[in-house]
Amino acid sequence: MTQKNKSYRTAFIFLTSLFFLWGFITVLVDSLIPRIRELFTLTYFQAGLVQFAFFGAYFLLSIPAGFMLSKIGYKKGIVLGLVTMAVGCLLFYPAASYREFNIFMLAYFTLAGGMTILQVAANPYVAVLGSEEGASSRLNLSQAFNSLGTAIAPAIGAMLILSDKVKSTEEIDALSESTKEIYLASEAAAVQSPFLGIAGFIVVLALIFLFVKLPKLLQKAPKGGYGTLLRNRSLMMGAIGIFVYVGAEVAIGSYLVNYFDKMGLADAIKNSDVMRSISETVLGTSITDISNLAIVGAFVTFYWSGAMIGRFVGAYLTKILKPSKVLSAFAIGALLMVIISMSTTGFVAMWSILAVGLFNSIMFPTIFTLAIDGLDELKPQASGILCTMIVGGAIIPPLYGKLTDNFGFKSAFILVLLCYGYIVFYGRIKSRSTK
Repeated sequence: MTQKNKSYRTAFIFLTSLFFLWGFITVLVDSLIPRIRELFTLTYFQAGLVQFAFFGAYFLLSIPAGFMLSKIGYKKGIVLGLVTMAVGCLLFYPAASYREFNIFMLAYFTLAGGMTILQVAANPYVAVLGSEEGASSRLNLSQAFNSLGTAIAPAIGAMLILSDKVKSTEEIDALSESTKEIYLASEAAAVQSPFLGIAGFIVVLALIFLFVKLPKLLQKAPKGGYGTLLRNRSLMMGAIGIFVYVGAEVAIGSYLVNYFDKMGLADAIKNSDVMRSISETVLGTSITDISNLAIVGAFVTFYWSGAMIGRFVGAYLTKILKPSKVLSAFAIGALLMVIISMSTTGFVAMWSILAVGLFNSIMFPTIFTLAIDGLDELKPQASGILCTMIVGGAIIPPLYGKLTDNFGFKSAFILVLLCYGYIVFYGRIKSRSTK
Protein backbone atom coordinates (compact mmCIF):
# COMPACT_ATOMS: atom_id res chain seq x y z
CA MET A 1 0.00 0.00 0.00
CA THR A 2 1.43 3.40 -1.00
CA GLN A 3 1.78 6.21 1.54
CA LYS A 4 -0.89 8.12 -0.39
CA ASN A 5 -3.42 5.25 -0.21
CA LYS A 6 -2.65 4.75 3.49
CA SER A 7 -3.28 8.46 4.11
CA TYR A 8 -6.58 8.27 2.20
CA ARG A 9 -7.71 5.19 4.16
CA THR A 10 -6.95 6.84 7.52
CA ALA A 11 -8.85 9.96 6.47
CA PHE A 12 -11.78 7.83 5.26
CA ILE A 13 -12.02 6.04 8.63
CA PHE A 14 -12.02 9.33 10.55
CA LEU A 15 -14.61 10.85 8.21
CA THR A 16 -16.89 7.82 8.45
CA SER A 17 -16.94 8.27 12.23
CA LEU A 18 -18.43 11.74 11.59
CA PHE A 19 -21.19 10.29 9.43
CA PHE A 20 -22.11 7.97 12.29
CA LEU A 21 -22.05 10.89 14.75
CA TRP A 22 -24.43 13.20 12.92
CA GLY A 23 -26.83 10.38 12.10
CA PHE A 24 -26.87 9.41 15.78
CA ILE A 25 -27.43 12.96 17.01
CA THR A 26 -30.12 13.76 14.41
CA VAL A 27 -32.34 10.91 15.60
CA LEU A 28 -31.42 11.32 19.28
CA VAL A 29 -32.90 14.81 19.22
CA ASP A 30 -36.21 13.28 18.02
CA SER A 31 -36.28 11.43 21.36
CA LEU A 32 -36.25 14.81 23.09
CA ILE A 33 -39.50 16.06 21.59
CA PRO A 34 -41.92 14.33 24.04
CA ARG A 35 -39.98 15.74 27.02
CA ILE A 36 -39.47 19.13 25.44
CA ARG A 37 -43.17 19.54 24.72
CA GLU A 38 -44.01 19.12 28.40
CA LEU A 39 -40.92 20.91 29.75
CA PHE A 40 -41.71 24.06 27.73
CA THR A 41 -45.50 23.54 27.71
CA LEU A 42 -45.58 23.64 23.92
CA THR A 43 -48.41 23.41 21.46
CA TYR A 44 -48.06 20.75 18.76
CA PHE A 45 -47.34 23.59 16.31
CA GLN A 46 -44.39 24.76 18.41
CA ALA A 47 -43.17 21.19 18.73
CA GLY A 48 -43.31 20.94 14.94
CA LEU A 49 -41.06 23.99 14.69
CA VAL A 50 -38.24 21.81 16.05
CA GLN A 51 -37.99 19.96 12.72
CA PHE A 52 -38.44 23.24 10.84
CA ALA A 53 -35.35 24.59 12.63
CA PHE A 54 -33.39 21.53 11.51
CA PHE A 55 -34.23 21.86 7.81
CA GLY A 56 -34.04 25.65 8.05
CA ALA A 57 -30.37 25.39 9.03
CA TYR A 58 -29.63 23.42 5.85
CA PHE A 59 -31.55 25.91 3.73
CA LEU A 60 -29.93 29.03 5.21
CA LEU A 61 -26.38 27.83 5.89
CA SER A 62 -25.40 25.29 3.23
CA ILE A 63 -24.37 27.77 0.51
CA PRO A 64 -22.46 30.05 2.96
CA ALA A 65 -20.76 26.90 4.32
CA GLY A 66 -19.74 25.86 0.80
CA PHE A 67 -18.28 29.32 0.14
CA MET A 68 -16.40 29.24 3.44
CA LEU A 69 -14.97 25.78 2.75
CA SER A 70 -13.62 26.96 -0.58
CA LYS A 71 -11.57 29.46 1.44
CA ILE A 72 -10.47 27.43 4.48
CA GLY A 73 -10.44 23.85 3.18
CA TYR A 74 -12.13 20.59 4.19
CA LYS A 75 -10.21 19.92 7.40
CA LYS A 76 -10.80 23.33 9.01
CA GLY A 77 -14.40 23.17 7.86
CA ILE A 78 -14.87 19.85 9.63
CA VAL A 79 -13.35 21.23 12.84
CA LEU A 80 -15.58 24.33 12.62
CA GLY A 81 -18.64 22.14 12.11
CA LEU A 82 -17.78 20.03 15.16
CA VAL A 83 -17.16 23.06 17.36
CA THR A 84 -20.48 24.58 16.26
CA MET A 85 -22.26 21.31 17.11
CA ALA A 86 -20.64 21.28 20.56
CA VAL A 87 -21.82 24.86 21.21
CA GLY A 88 -25.33 23.82 20.19
CA CYS A 89 -25.26 20.88 22.62
CA LEU A 90 -24.04 23.13 25.45
CA LEU A 91 -26.88 25.57 24.81
CA PHE A 92 -29.34 22.83 25.74
CA TYR A 93 -28.22 23.29 29.35
CA PRO A 94 -29.48 26.89 29.87
CA ALA A 95 -32.49 26.16 27.63
CA ALA A 96 -33.59 23.37 29.97
CA SER A 97 -32.60 25.22 33.16
CA TYR A 98 -34.63 28.31 32.33
CA ARG A 99 -37.29 26.34 30.41
CA GLU A 100 -37.04 28.97 27.70
CA PHE A 101 -38.24 27.75 24.29
CA ASN A 102 -36.42 30.47 22.34
CA ILE A 103 -33.08 29.39 23.83
CA PHE A 104 -33.90 25.79 22.96
CA MET A 105 -34.65 26.75 19.36
CA LEU A 106 -31.35 28.64 19.21
CA ALA A 107 -29.59 25.56 20.61
CA TYR A 108 -31.19 23.24 18.08
CA PHE A 109 -30.56 25.61 15.16
CA THR A 110 -26.90 25.92 16.23
CA LEU A 111 -26.57 22.15 16.48
CA ALA A 112 -28.19 21.71 13.06
CA GLY A 113 -25.95 24.48 11.69
CA GLY A 114 -22.88 22.55 12.84
CA MET A 115 -24.20 19.40 11.17
CA THR A 116 -24.83 21.43 8.00
CA ILE A 117 -21.22 22.63 7.88
CA LEU A 118 -20.03 19.11 8.65
CA GLN A 119 -22.13 17.56 5.89
CA VAL A 120 -21.18 20.19 3.32
CA ALA A 121 -17.52 19.44 4.10
CA ALA A 122 -17.57 15.67 4.65
CA ASN A 123 -19.63 14.54 1.65
CA PRO A 124 -17.35 15.97 -1.06
CA TYR A 125 -14.21 15.14 0.97
CA VAL A 126 -15.15 11.44 1.00
CA ALA A 127 -15.90 11.71 -2.72
CA VAL A 128 -12.41 13.03 -3.55
CA LEU A 129 -10.48 10.55 -1.37
CA GLY A 130 -9.65 8.41 -4.38
CA SER A 131 -10.78 7.95 -7.96
CA GLU A 132 -13.90 9.57 -9.43
CA GLU A 133 -15.12 6.06 -10.36
CA GLY A 134 -15.11 4.93 -6.72
CA ALA A 135 -16.72 8.09 -5.30
CA SER A 136 -20.27 6.68 -5.13
CA SER A 137 -19.08 3.47 -3.49
CA ARG A 138 -17.10 5.38 -0.83
CA LEU A 139 -19.93 7.77 -0.04
CA ASN A 140 -22.47 4.93 0.12
CA LEU A 141 -20.26 3.14 2.65
CA SER A 142 -19.84 6.28 4.80
CA GLN A 143 -23.59 6.96 4.60
CA ALA A 144 -24.22 3.35 5.71
CA PHE A 145 -22.55 4.19 9.00
CA ASN A 146 -24.69 7.32 9.15
CA SER A 147 -27.72 5.00 8.94
CA LEU A 148 -26.18 2.79 11.63
CA GLY A 149 -26.15 5.85 13.90
CA THR A 150 -29.81 6.54 13.15
CA ALA A 151 -30.66 2.89 13.90
CA ILE A 152 -28.88 2.88 17.29
CA ALA A 153 -30.01 6.32 18.48
CA PRO A 154 -33.67 5.47 19.26
CA ALA A 155 -32.62 2.76 21.73
CA ILE A 156 -30.08 5.07 23.39
CA GLY A 157 -32.62 7.89 23.47
CA ALA A 158 -35.21 5.63 25.07
CA MET A 159 -32.69 4.56 27.70
CA LEU A 160 -31.18 7.98 28.52
CA ILE A 161 -33.99 10.43 27.76
CA LEU A 162 -37.31 8.57 27.79
CA SER A 163 -36.56 5.88 30.38
CA ASP A 164 -39.27 7.12 32.74
CA LYS A 165 -42.84 8.19 32.05
CA VAL A 166 -43.34 11.68 30.65
CA LYS A 167 -46.31 13.34 32.34
CA SER A 168 -49.01 15.00 30.27
CA THR A 169 -49.80 18.70 30.60
CA GLU A 170 -52.92 17.83 32.59
CA GLU A 171 -50.92 15.68 35.02
CA ILE A 172 -48.35 18.44 35.50
CA ASP A 173 -51.06 21.04 36.15
CA ALA A 174 -52.54 18.77 38.84
CA LEU A 175 -49.27 18.78 40.83
CA SER A 176 -48.64 21.17 43.71
CA GLU A 177 -46.27 24.04 42.95
CA SER A 178 -43.37 22.50 44.89
CA THR A 179 -43.90 19.06 43.34
CA LYS A 180 -44.22 20.61 39.90
CA GLU A 181 -40.89 22.43 40.29
CA ILE A 182 -39.18 19.22 41.40
CA TYR A 183 -40.65 17.33 38.44
CA LEU A 184 -39.69 20.00 35.88
CA ALA A 185 -36.17 20.16 37.34
CA SER A 186 -35.81 16.41 36.87
CA GLU A 187 -37.13 16.76 33.32
CA ALA A 188 -34.53 19.44 32.64
CA ALA A 189 -31.77 17.19 33.97
CA ALA A 190 -32.94 14.36 31.73
CA VAL A 191 -32.38 16.66 28.74
CA GLN A 192 -29.16 18.26 30.00
CA SER A 193 -27.04 15.28 30.97
CA PRO A 194 -26.99 13.44 27.61
CA PHE A 195 -26.16 16.61 25.70
CA LEU A 196 -23.38 17.63 28.06
CA GLY A 197 -21.86 14.21 27.43
CA ILE A 198 -22.30 14.54 23.67
CA ALA A 199 -20.73 18.04 23.74
CA GLY A 200 -17.68 16.65 25.54
CA PHE A 201 -17.34 13.82 23.03
CA ILE A 202 -17.63 16.24 20.08
CA VAL A 203 -14.92 18.52 21.54
CA VAL A 204 -12.57 15.53 21.84
CA LEU A 205 -13.36 14.59 18.23
CA ALA A 206 -12.70 18.18 17.10
CA LEU A 207 -9.28 18.11 18.84
CA ILE A 208 -8.45 14.83 17.11
CA PHE A 209 -9.32 16.32 13.72
CA LEU A 210 -7.36 19.46 14.56
CA PHE A 211 -4.13 17.52 15.04
CA VAL A 212 -4.57 14.48 12.80
CA LYS A 213 -2.84 14.67 9.43
CA LEU A 214 -5.36 14.57 6.60
CA PRO A 215 -4.53 14.87 2.90
CA LYS A 216 -4.96 18.40 1.55
CA LEU A 217 -7.06 17.94 -1.55
CA LEU A 218 -8.50 21.40 -2.08
CA GLN A 219 -6.72 24.27 -3.74
CA LYS A 220 -8.07 27.81 -3.98
CA ALA A 221 -11.47 27.83 -5.69
CA PRO A 222 -11.78 29.92 -8.86
CA LYS A 223 -13.72 33.18 -8.72
CA GLY A 224 -17.30 33.24 -9.88
CA GLY A 225 -17.82 29.67 -8.69
CA TYR A 226 -21.53 29.89 -7.93
CA GLY A 227 -22.30 31.55 -11.25
CA THR A 228 -20.53 28.72 -13.04
CA LEU A 229 -22.28 26.07 -10.95
CA LEU A 230 -25.76 27.50 -11.46
CA ARG A 231 -25.21 27.09 -15.19
CA ASN A 232 -24.07 23.47 -14.76
CA ARG A 233 -26.99 21.33 -15.96
CA SER A 234 -25.85 18.10 -14.30
CA LEU A 235 -25.37 19.76 -10.90
CA MET A 236 -28.71 21.57 -10.96
CA MET A 237 -30.54 18.41 -12.04
CA GLY A 238 -28.78 16.63 -9.17
CA ALA A 239 -29.90 19.37 -6.77
CA ILE A 240 -33.52 18.75 -7.79
CA GLY A 241 -32.84 15.04 -7.30
CA ILE A 242 -31.68 15.65 -3.71
CA PHE A 243 -34.77 17.83 -3.08
CA VAL A 244 -37.28 15.21 -4.25
CA TYR A 245 -35.41 12.27 -2.68
CA VAL A 246 -35.26 13.81 0.81
CA GLY A 247 -38.83 15.01 0.50
CA ALA A 248 -40.14 11.59 -0.54
CA GLU A 249 -38.17 9.72 2.13
CA VAL A 250 -39.29 12.04 4.94
CA ALA A 251 -42.89 12.14 3.68
CA ILE A 252 -43.18 8.35 3.74
CA GLY A 253 -41.36 8.00 7.07
CA SER A 254 -43.41 10.72 8.75
CA TYR A 255 -46.81 9.25 7.89
CA LEU A 256 -46.16 5.50 8.09
CA VAL A 257 -47.75 5.10 11.53
CA ASN A 258 -50.88 6.99 10.46
CA TYR A 259 -51.03 5.07 7.17
CA PHE A 260 -50.85 1.71 8.93
CA ASP A 261 -53.38 2.80 11.54
CA LYS A 262 -55.80 4.01 8.85
CA MET A 263 -55.63 0.55 7.24
CA GLY A 264 -56.53 -1.01 10.62
CA LEU A 265 -53.36 -3.10 10.75
CA ALA A 266 -53.13 -3.19 14.57
CA ASP A 267 -55.90 -5.78 14.85
CA ALA A 268 -54.41 -7.83 12.02
CA ILE A 269 -51.04 -7.82 13.80
CA LYS A 270 -52.66 -8.96 17.05
CA ASN A 271 -54.34 -11.85 15.24
CA SER A 272 -51.17 -13.03 13.48
CA ASP A 273 -48.69 -15.03 15.57
CA VAL A 274 -45.73 -14.06 13.37
CA MET A 275 -46.56 -10.33 13.14
CA ARG A 276 -47.45 -10.15 16.82
CA SER A 277 -44.08 -11.70 17.69
CA ILE A 278 -42.23 -9.18 15.50
CA SER A 279 -44.04 -6.22 17.08
CA GLU A 280 -43.44 -7.47 20.62
CA THR A 281 -39.76 -8.16 19.88
CA VAL A 282 -39.23 -4.62 18.58
CA LEU A 283 -41.18 -3.03 21.45
CA GLY A 284 -39.78 -5.35 24.10
CA THR A 285 -43.20 -5.84 25.69
CA SER A 286 -46.58 -7.49 25.18
CA ILE A 287 -48.88 -5.64 22.80
CA THR A 288 -52.05 -6.71 24.57
CA ASP A 289 -52.59 -3.48 26.45
CA ILE A 290 -50.70 -0.87 24.44
CA SER A 291 -52.01 1.60 21.88
CA ASN A 292 -52.62 0.70 18.25
CA LEU A 293 -50.19 3.43 17.19
CA ALA A 294 -47.39 1.79 19.16
CA ILE A 295 -48.23 -1.63 17.71
CA VAL A 296 -47.97 -0.48 14.09
CA GLY A 297 -45.20 1.99 14.91
CA ALA A 298 -42.90 -0.89 15.81
CA PHE A 299 -42.67 -1.77 12.12
CA VAL A 300 -41.34 1.67 11.10
CA THR A 301 -37.92 0.52 12.30
CA PHE A 302 -37.77 -1.72 9.20
CA TYR A 303 -38.12 1.32 6.94
CA TRP A 304 -35.04 3.02 8.40
CA SER A 305 -33.08 -0.22 8.93
CA GLY A 306 -33.64 -1.02 5.25
CA ALA A 307 -31.82 2.20 4.37
CA MET A 308 -28.79 1.07 6.40
CA ILE A 309 -28.67 -2.41 4.85
CA GLY A 310 -29.16 -1.00 1.36
CA ARG A 311 -26.23 1.38 1.72
CA PHE A 312 -23.83 -1.41 2.64
CA VAL A 313 -25.11 -3.34 -0.40
CA GLY A 314 -25.00 -0.18 -2.50
CA ALA A 315 -21.36 0.46 -1.60
CA TYR A 316 -20.56 -2.84 -3.34
CA LEU A 317 -22.95 -2.45 -6.27
CA THR A 318 -21.74 1.06 -7.15
CA LYS A 319 -18.19 -0.29 -7.11
CA ILE A 320 -18.82 -2.97 -9.74
CA LEU A 321 -21.60 -1.27 -11.76
CA LYS A 322 -22.16 2.22 -13.12
CA PRO A 323 -23.59 4.26 -10.19
CA SER A 324 -26.08 5.97 -12.51
CA LYS A 325 -27.56 2.59 -13.53
CA VAL A 326 -27.73 1.45 -9.90
CA LEU A 327 -29.53 4.70 -9.06
CA SER A 328 -32.11 4.17 -11.81
CA ALA A 329 -32.67 0.54 -10.77
CA PHE A 330 -33.19 1.46 -7.10
CA ALA A 331 -35.55 4.32 -8.03
CA ILE A 332 -37.58 1.92 -10.22
CA GLY A 333 -37.68 -0.47 -7.24
CA ALA A 334 -39.04 2.31 -5.04
CA LEU A 335 -41.65 3.18 -7.67
CA LEU A 336 -42.83 -0.42 -7.88
CA MET A 337 -43.06 -0.78 -4.09
CA VAL A 338 -45.16 2.40 -3.79
CA ILE A 339 -47.46 1.26 -6.61
CA ILE A 340 -47.92 -2.14 -4.94
CA SER A 341 -48.79 -0.46 -1.63
CA MET A 342 -51.26 1.84 -3.38
CA SER A 343 -52.93 -1.11 -5.09
CA THR A 344 -53.20 -3.49 -2.12
CA THR A 345 -54.25 -3.63 1.52
CA GLY A 346 -53.15 -5.41 4.69
CA PHE A 347 -49.67 -6.80 5.18
CA VAL A 348 -48.81 -6.63 1.46
CA ALA A 349 -49.43 -2.87 1.48
CA MET A 350 -47.44 -2.54 4.72
CA TRP A 351 -44.34 -4.53 3.75
CA SER A 352 -44.17 -3.05 0.25
CA ILE A 353 -44.08 0.53 1.56
CA LEU A 354 -41.54 -0.47 4.22
CA ALA A 355 -39.37 -1.93 1.45
CA VAL A 356 -39.10 1.55 -0.06
CA GLY A 357 -36.56 2.28 2.70
CA LEU A 358 -34.22 -0.32 1.19
CA PHE A 359 -34.45 1.30 -2.23
CA ASN A 360 -34.05 4.82 -0.79
CA SER A 361 -30.71 3.79 0.66
CA ILE A 362 -28.28 4.65 -2.12
CA MET A 363 -30.09 7.67 -3.51
CA PHE A 364 -28.54 10.55 -1.57
CA PRO A 365 -24.87 9.49 -1.83
CA THR A 366 -25.22 8.39 -5.46
CA ILE A 367 -27.07 11.52 -6.63
CA PHE A 368 -24.54 13.62 -4.71
CA THR A 369 -21.44 12.06 -6.30
CA LEU A 370 -22.96 12.03 -9.79
CA ALA A 371 -23.84 15.73 -9.42
CA ILE A 372 -20.35 16.85 -8.35
CA ASP A 373 -18.48 14.58 -10.78
CA GLY A 374 -15.79 16.55 -12.62
CA LEU A 375 -16.26 19.79 -10.70
CA ASP A 376 -12.78 19.65 -9.10
CA GLU A 377 -12.12 22.77 -6.95
CA LEU A 378 -15.77 23.82 -7.13
CA LYS A 379 -16.92 20.74 -5.21
CA PRO A 380 -17.25 22.50 -1.80
CA GLN A 381 -19.54 25.15 -3.30
CA ALA A 382 -21.42 22.49 -5.27
CA SER A 383 -21.86 20.60 -1.99
CA GLY A 384 -23.39 23.74 -0.47
CA ILE A 385 -25.96 23.92 -3.27
CA LEU A 386 -26.82 20.23 -2.96
CA CYS A 387 -27.13 20.32 0.84
CA THR A 388 -29.40 23.37 0.58
CA MET A 389 -31.84 21.16 -1.29
CA ILE A 390 -32.26 18.93 1.76
CA VAL A 391 -34.98 21.50 2.49
CA GLY A 392 -37.17 19.20 0.42
CA GLY A 393 -37.74 17.39 3.72
CA ALA A 394 -39.55 20.49 5.00
CA ILE A 395 -41.63 21.13 1.87
CA ILE A 396 -42.79 17.84 0.33
CA PRO A 397 -44.12 16.17 3.55
CA PRO A 398 -46.65 18.97 4.25
CA LEU A 399 -47.77 18.79 0.61
CA TYR A 400 -48.21 15.03 1.00
CA GLY A 401 -50.16 15.67 4.20
CA LYS A 402 -52.43 18.16 2.43
CA LEU A 403 -53.13 15.67 -0.36
CA THR A 404 -53.87 13.01 2.26
CA ASP A 405 -56.36 15.31 3.99
CA ASN A 406 -58.21 15.84 0.70
CA PHE A 407 -57.85 12.51 -1.12
CA GLY A 408 -56.53 9.88 1.30
CA PHE A 409 -53.14 8.22 1.80
CA LYS A 410 -53.07 6.05 -1.29
CA SER A 411 -53.95 8.84 -3.71
CA ALA A 412 -51.40 11.12 -2.05
CA PHE A 413 -48.69 8.60 -2.98
CA ILE A 414 -48.90 10.02 -6.52
CA LEU A 415 -46.71 12.90 -5.27
CA VAL A 416 -44.12 10.38 -4.06
CA LEU A 417 -44.26 8.57 -7.42
CA LEU A 418 -43.43 11.83 -9.20
CA CYS A 419 -40.40 12.24 -6.94
CA TYR A 420 -39.04 8.77 -7.68
CA GLY A 421 -39.92 9.16 -11.36
CA TYR A 422 -37.62 12.18 -11.53
CA ILE A 423 -34.78 10.21 -9.92
CA VAL A 424 -35.20 7.44 -12.54
CA PHE A 425 -34.99 10.17 -15.21
CA TYR A 426 -31.84 11.69 -13.66
CA GLY A 427 -30.14 8.30 -13.46
CA ARG A 428 -30.93 7.61 -17.13
CA ILE A 429 -29.61 11.04 -18.19
CA LYS A 430 -26.35 10.45 -16.28
CA SER A 431 -26.01 6.93 -17.75
CA ARG A 432 -26.19 8.37 -21.28
CA SER A 433 -23.81 11.23 -20.52
CA THR A 434 -21.08 8.97 -19.11
CA LYS A 435 -20.97 6.32 -21.88
